[in-house]
Amino acid sequence: MKIMVAIKRVVDYAVKIRVKPDKTGVETTNVKMSMNPFCEIALEEALRIRESGRASEVVAVSMGPQQCVDTLRTGLAMGADRGIHVETKETLYPLSVAKLLRALVEVEKPQILILGKQAIDDDCNQTGQMLAGLLNWPQGTFASKVVLDKEKQEVTVDREVDGGLETLCLDLPAVITTDLRLNQPRYATLPNIMKAKSKVIKKYTPKELNVEIKSDLQIIQVTEPPKRKSGVMVSSVDELIDKLKNEARVI
Repeated sequence: MKIMVAIKRVVDYAVKIRVKPDKTGVETTNVKMSMNPFCEIALEEALRIRESGRASEVVAVSMGPQQCVDTLRTGLAMGADRGIHVETKETLYPLSVAKLLRALVEVEKPQILILGKQAIDDDCNQTGQMLAGLLNWPQGTFASKVVLDKEKQEVTVDREVDGGLETLCLDLPAVITTDLRLNQPRYATLPNIMKAKSKVIKKYTPKELNVEIKSDLQIIQVTEPPKRKSGVMVSSVDELIDKLKNEARVI
């Protein structure tokens, strides 16, 4: 059984985001980049399934410029068997990513495709759902627990919903998107980082996969959230009620 995991290169979660002066996006020049945290969780789950003997291979996939190879090397150092890099300088939106992944599924023939539920740069939370629709595969989104039954060729997914937990049983092949509480990703050890340098990363272009990259979204403007006003000390309950009524207008 083969598992394919999509990983994305994003601005590191600890970096303070700065909007470009022309407000066309966020500043990425000389900014630390890393693997999307939700993608780390997806990769960790795939590795645990392989280590339990229920899968034979984990393939990591990343899309974007040449620098995405660094992110793939991190995934290989965590334990992925090999990597695939779809190289393009075009801006990739969820539908384009889903189409590229569908094309790779036709080449690689995985039984499970695991993605992070969203990327922390755009927070779209759309790729997994779009991919399942394009493939006509069952999907388990926001997974907080994944149990694979290799003999029955099905996977049970506990997913978080507003009212608590929902349990789904999916026939394979299937698409799974991971939530924060699914697992705690491992750190790449130095020996594994060295081994990752010799692991195979296969390159494709969108043209080789017969996928046309089209911009189906237009960014009008990117702005920072308004700064919060500083707190005000009040001397009495009456003053507090007056401010809530006349300034905040919440009562």
